Amino acid sequence: MLSYIIVEDEYPAREELKYFINLYKDFYLENEFDNPIDALKFLENNEVDIAFLDINMPGIDGINLGKIIHKLNPNMKIIFITAYREYGVEAFDIKAFDYILKPYSEERIKKTLEELLKVNQKEENKVLKNELINKLAVSEDGKIIILSLEDIYYIEADEKECLVYTKNKIYTTKQKISKLEEVLSNKKFFKSHRAYLVNVDKIRELEAWFSGSYLIKLENISKKIPLSRNRIKAFKEMFILK
Repeated sequence: MLSYIIVEDEYPAREELKYFINLYKDFYLENEFDNPIDALKFLENNEVDIAFLDINMPGIDGINLGKIIHKLNPNMKIIFITAYREYGVEAFDIKAFDYILKPYSEERIKKTLEELLKVNQKEENKVLKNELINKLAVSEDGKIIILSLEDIYYIEADEKECLVYTKNKIYTTKQKISKLEEVLSNKKFFKSHRAYLVNVDKIRELEAWFSGSYLIKLENISKKIPLSRNRIKAFKEMFILK
């Protein structure tokens, strides 16, 4: 299933778009918003696969909202829905997946949804192939190093790359944290925070922090990893904690 949000200030337009998407069982609505600010607040702590964005909205227009979303999650598919043709170039400058003109055409939306399903299938096939490998290619001083996953303590997002920490060294990879999460989530790596993946086998202790969050203490290293409030439930379920 692919999750999506709609950011559209006109209620009838939201309802019409939902009607067409609901004809497909492969998509589910995660949330809908009539203003961009509420959408951004939601996306700070939640990940979805697709964002349908109107362009002409009060406050932050859809193009600027798309730019912010793209920085938050470059893998999210952004689809602009608008009555204005002239924003097309700007939309594709931020790698928008599609640009749908109003009034909606069922055939046009059908084409977009089917393309989303094709792309998602290709991405899932890539992940399945990677699941057969228990190593990760990283960089060090211009060299490519092949690390065993058991040697990795945690991975941290750092602007346009990720830092990969072992007991004594730090390596880099150009892969985004979201893509690494896809590949490593079934290999004992847990996303404790939007910027961190932690090797579950290295976790030794939880330490209470502020505002209901925690710090994760790992074996043999002093660094503590944040466990954000919205990830506590998943953490407890993983370790069968009440």
